[in-house]
Amino acid sequence: MKKILLLSFLTLSFGSLIAQSTTYWQQHADYKMEVAMDVKNYQYKGKQELVYTNNSQDTLNKVYYHLFNNAFQPGSEMDARIQSIKDPDARMVTKVKVGDKEIKESRIKNLAPNEIGYLRISNFMQDGVAAVTKTVGTILEVTLAKPILPNSKTTFTLDFDGQVPVQIRRSGRNNAEGVALSMAQWYPKIAEFDFEGWHADPYIAREFHGVWSNFDVKITIDKDFVLGGTGYLQNKNEIGHGYQDSGVVVTTPKKTKTLTWHFNAPMVHDFTWAADKDYIHDVVKGPNGVDLHFLYKNNPKFIENWKNLQPKTVELMKIFNETVGNYPYKQYSVIQGGDGGMEYAMCTLILGQGSFEGLVGVTAHELAHSWFQHVLASNESKHGWMDEGFTSFLDDYGTNEISDSKVENPFLNAYRGYFSMVNSGKELPQATHADRFDENRVYSITSYSKGELFLTQLIYLIGKENLLKTLKKYYKDFQFKHPTPNDIKRSAERVSGANLDWYLMDWTQTTNTIDYGIKEVKENANQTTITLERLGRMPMPIDLLVEYTDGTMESFYIPLRMMSFKKENTNPAVKRTVLSDWAWAFPTTEFSIAKPKNAIKKITIDPSGLMADVKPENNVYKQ
Repeated sequence: MKKILLLSFLTLSFGSLIAQSTTYWQQHADYKMEVAMDVKNYQYKGKQELVYTNNSQDTLNKVYYHLFNNAFQPGSEMDARIQSIKDPDARMVTKVKVGDKEIKESRIKNLAPNEIGYLRISNFMQDGVAAVTKTVGTILEVTLAKPILPNSKTTFTLDFDGQVPVQIRRSGRNNAEGVALSMAQWYPKIAEFDFEGWHADPYIAREFHGVWSNFDVKITIDKDFVLGGTGYLQNKNEIGHGYQDSGVVVTTPKKTKTLTWHFNAPMVHDFTWAADKDYIHDVVKGPNGVDLHFLYKNNPKFIENWKNLQPKTVELMKIFNETVGNYPYKQYSVIQGGDGGMEYAMCTLILGQGSFEGLVGVTAHELAHSWFQHVLASNESKHGWMDEGFTSFLDDYGTNEISDSKVENPFLNAYRGYFSMVNSGKELPQATHADRFDENRVYSITSYSKGELFLTQLIYLIGKENLLKTLKKYYKDFQFKHPTPNDIKRSAERVSGANLDWYLMDWTQTTNTIDYGIKEVKENANQTTITLERLGRMPMPIDLLVEYTDGTMESFYIPLRMMSFKKENTNPAVKRTVLSDWAWAFPTTEFSIAKPKNAIKKITIDPSGLMADVKPENNVYKQ
């Protein structure tokens, strides 16, 4: 019943979204997979049937599949990238001694044949006719047996053999905490084709993009293993392991050596699972009847933390729903596995040890991804900031909202990270492809911190109320539609009425910085004239607070001409004067206060601290 209701909900929601834009289209895939896992040698065999719907106006003569497992082989592009990047991911390297020196070496470089990952494809057929395939690293190129015409369907079938690599990044076996199988990016996954063309990026350890799909997956594995992941378990009472309905007896014969787990997952763009013999499996009810599953190792060192995590996760989902919009599925799983924290469809794989605060923090972040990466699903490879940055915003905002001791600005760490990158001189535009960054650190700050600041500065530009309305409108209008940067900008414009094209361009497509300063404060006939200057290339409106020696305060607002907008007074308790707008081409502007200079105690540009001014020292004048 839950499955039927959810499918109906998604169909209605998705159909209404398409109706809003008659020119919008996207591809669709229906997967059926049957997989048998050999837990002794970490190999698996599978069959896949994929019904592919071409909703584009293009005739397709080729299709592409991702074979992510092939990255975990000596000589792969991922291996080469680890060896060449200036600051390789610590999880992907090992320290070795060469003479008197200690160097970092790729963990992939020396993998033995039984430790590598691979996906090998055979018997590829299109509507029963053989097609020509070629494996190129982590991509399978398929020359079709017949073209796929616009607005038509075709059925692909294939067999695949896989080997689970030693845990190095995200997917793998026997991770640092002893979890047996973290099965992420484990199957042949068709690449996305959209209005920009094919997105068949090689896997170099960065981000993902996928086709909205329905999955029907059967996994046969040793009966002692407990599974969790994407989708809804269809045969609970055959499986047991805490999944069966209360009071119902498990019907699987006792003598069986394996169990087949049957999952359905509607309207997701990935399918992930993890398995271990020692998982504890708890289920709690979340908002709107969502089943929250927790699967974690039976280890006395951190069981208490995982029990305490459960009500916190309920709180987090509630505040995320209220802030952005309702989580549309009826299950979410928090699973110990992987190599840190990574978001997947309807689940996350996270490390389970460490402090309780750390466990809550990583869960909050990965859960927040569900809204941005797994319901909206921008192309992370091209626009990682739209996922990681917006997720970081929701994480920091939501965690602060449910905290017993709220802080005024929960985004301070994001500002600090951004400023440190600017001062390093290594910044690249946010429009840089995720695989092209010279350093992991710069990629991370660009996507997480600067991406978060895109939203926090919208609070500064259009006000908090408008920003929160923008998030809700963006989510409502673009869920299941792979939005692009222009879509979040237009959502903010539609909510506020402001012109924001300059903001999107300067912040995401350039490394222009914000730097405003108080150039001069001088007295003129019992009045005080204040001169402000723009030192950075990026324009902004100006909030300015004047504090007087008698303890009173007064604020001034200088609109940005190209924005064509006047923000509401964010602090009605303080008198605000709206001054003439400031056009970008003028490097300075000035205005006068009807008080002598000696009556002024302090002048501050942007007292909120939400404008990412890279030199805050020139934002304050003190007498």
